[in-house]
Amino acid sequence: MDIHVAIGGRGDRADRIYRQLRDAVVDGRLRRGERLPATRELAERLQVSRSTVSTAYERLTAEGYLAARVGAGTFVAYAGAGAPSAGRRPAGAARPAPAWRDLDDPLWAEPHPIAYDFSVGSPDPALFPLEAWRHLVAGELRGGLRRAGLYGDPAGVERLREGIARHLGLARSVEASPADVLVTHGAQQAFDLIARVLLRPGDTVAIEDPGYPPVRQLFETFGARVVPVPVDERGLRVDLLPPARLVYVTPSHQFPLGGVLPLERRVALLEWAARNDAVVIEDDYDSEYRFGSRPLDPLQRLDAQGRVVYVGTFSKTMLPALRLGFVVAPPGLLPALRHAKRLTDWHNDVVTQRAMARFLDSGGFARHVKQATRIYEERHRVLEAAAAGLLPGFVPVPSAAGLHLALLAPEGSEEAAVDGQRVAERAGVAGVSVQPVSRFRVAAGADGILLGFGGIPAEQIPDGLRTLAQAVERERVAPGAV
Repeated sequence: MDIHVAIGGRGDRADRIYRQLRDAVVDGRLRRGERLPATRELAERLQVSRSTVSTAYERLTAEGYLAARVGAGTFVAYAGAGAPSAGRRPAGAARPAPAWRDLDDPLWAEPHPIAYDFSVGSPDPALFPLEAWRHLVAGELRGGLRRAGLYGDPAGVERLREGIARHLGLARSVEASPADVLVTHGAQQAFDLIARVLLRPGDTVAIEDPGYPPVRQLFETFGARVVPVPVDERGLRVDLLPPARLVYVTPSHQFPLGGVLPLERRVALLEWAARNDAVVIEDDYDSEYRFGSRPLDPLQRLDAQGRVVYVGTFSKTMLPALRLGFVVAPPGLLPALRHAKRLTDWHNDVVTQRAMARFLDSGGFARHVKQATRIYEERHRVLEAAAAGLLPGFVPVPSAAGLHLALLAPEGSEEAAVDGQRVAERAGVAGVSVQPVSRFRVAAGADGILLGFGGIPAEQIPDGLRTLAQAVERERVAPGAV
């Protein structure tokens, strides 16, 4: 263990060594069982006599902080606090910019055991093709580590960009060459890069409401004026869009309500963008999972002026932990996006990119998505049927894609008085994880609950909804009490 010990200044050097090592043990920087340097080694490093270090070690051993083992060395014997004490550090004069103060995270929480997981936004880890992925990564580490260990292209590994362009052309009708694709750390980094190269403080950005909170928060940190635009069962109300520099939209599966933006609204949105000299971010986050309906052409395909930036991710089809996303941007934006990527983190993990490229090339990704879609389609069917019987006061928003279903409480009804946040809290106490629609709104509107089915087997869905229904009923009887 390489230990930093400062011995400058006046006073007993053995005492200073003793106090610094004792503090490191007490606050957990040195943990029980760790071996300390030999007295001769530490003495040479500190340029003191060996007896000075031996005196400090002997005192620590006598007090129970260290233990000497003949022939093995000196080890930490005391279990400290486990982490350095925060109380010793000054509060500091450094302060973040106003936009970064008091941010919350409405989507993420520390994972904890729950009986019925209806949380939104995550695929089922049990469906991840672990053996195939392990084989791909191992192959890259065996054969390409020397090459993969160097700095890479900020735009991403060329073979992966080729695979993404081919996949999007076949599966989503996106017009893209490998040169149009930039690989990112998930969709969130894609939004960050787009904002960096497009927005100036004070620019107006239109977002869906309800919508995806991290996108709204991100644009606000860039100093943008973020305007929420209402959403109905068919997606963004294009007729209510204000003049703006940028609009963010989820046309294939509106998040969180689930509607699909019809063709006439897609055309109207592109016409609006032309009139306002605006850019459209098309977030296609989970439309690989479709249950019956034929997808409409993406906005990117309909775009004749180069105003649409298409963003996708492998977080829903593979795993969020891989942090693989991508941008398909018009040629006029690609150089700036590439520079933004280079200046923020240079590039993604090359081994993961190469493994994903091989997975796409081999057809393994297409097979995985097809198999997962069958499982998710069954869960979607069971969830819709069970919700109709067990939660009759809520109206499902029609949805034929993705990994969640939105249930709204009709306005003006007795159910409308139910607070979605309090229902979620009651359900959480009972072991059911759900999220309220209100958590995703900026302006007031119909409340409800979101039911994800990425993390719950089909056979558990009815029991989970029964428990949720009891939480709903308790909230109606005793509002506000948890």
